[in-house]
Amino acid sequence: MKRAADIIISLLAIILLSPLLLALALVILIADGAPVLYKQQRIGKDEKLFTIYKFRTMKNGTRLAASGDLTESEAQIIPGGRLLRRLSLDELPQLFNILKGDMSLIGPRPLIPEEKEIHELRRQYNVYRVRPGLTGLAQINGRDRLTCEEKARLDKEYVDHCGVAADLAILFKTVRKVLGMSDVIEGGDQ
Repeated sequence: MKRAADIIISLLAIILLSPLLLALALVILIADGAPVLYKQQRIGKDEKLFTIYKFRTMKNGTRLAASGDLTESEAQIIPGGRLLRRLSLDELPQLFNILKGDMSLIGPRPLIPEEKEIHELRRQYNVYRVRPGLTGLAQINGRDRLTCEEKARLDKEYVDHCGVAADLAILFKTVRKVLGMSDVIEGGDQ
């Protein structure tokens, strides 16, 4: 049932948001040229790697790192990129990842392989038995302000107790968090 809901919701969102997706692509193209999409390897269900899609908010050639670890992010971010990140609009292309089956709407956020500490904690907590999500329990409970241990514990809590009611609650809380632009930390932010 969850997979069917993911397909329906992501397809409807892609259709309804297509004017916004095109406008954001144009803004990025004007600000820093092609490519508009950023593709990156992430760890998915059963620890299988997949390619995640995001709108590119950093200049071409920026080094690979988690957002909070990128100390030079202010100098590397494209015009308008900070707002795209704070409103999580850069994540919208992941609707295609959901449609493809790489991700779910709700679940633990997919990690980059370089995030060793939290990756090992997730492995211990058996978090990789579910698809990663566009948003999850950690994103509504502190997001970038959480330690690796706190994120992994919340990921485990979600996996152990996930269901329709929990997913709906996370979805509605995510909308509030995104609109409030809270708990987002760029490298160098306090």
